[in-house]
Amino acid sequence: MADYRYTESGLDNVMIRGMTVPVDDAGEEVYSIPNVRGLHKVIVRCVITRDCGLSPKDIRFLRTEMGYTQAQLAELLKKDHQTIGRWERGEMPMDQNAEFAIRMLAREKLNIDTEMSIEDMLRSCVPSAEPGSIVIDGTDPTHYKPWQEAA
Repeated sequence: MADYRYTESGLDNVMIRGMTVPVDDAGEEVYSIPNVRGLHKVIVRCVITRDCGLSPKDIRFLRTEMGYTQAQLAELLKKDHQTIGRWERGEMPMDQNAEFAIRMLAREKLNIDTEMSIEDMLRSCVPSAEPGSIVIDGTDPTHYKPWQEAA
């Protein structure tokens, strides 16, 4: 069992804890992520329910998971497409209403099960320092879940 920093998502703060890591014939560890779709769904859930503002990388991750281009997301949010790029590059802060709309859109479009109320989600849309780590329980790759739920 090992911990693996999962940067392939585009996020620097995702850790998969308790992964089984096979060893190849040369004795090297071979990291493989089965069920990437399930893993990303859990990451989305963690991002949209986290009690802090979305980071630029969070915005890009959510947009790409939903399958939107910057222009398509801009159209939905009634923003200029360049604004989305500026948010994703961290060149300008995102307003709280747009952040809430992105969280709710991801929740609906990706069919994310969460008990978080709309009121609590609104309260989470506050500018903040760099978000903390997202830790995923990787002991059962057929059913990833946030680490705190595994305990």
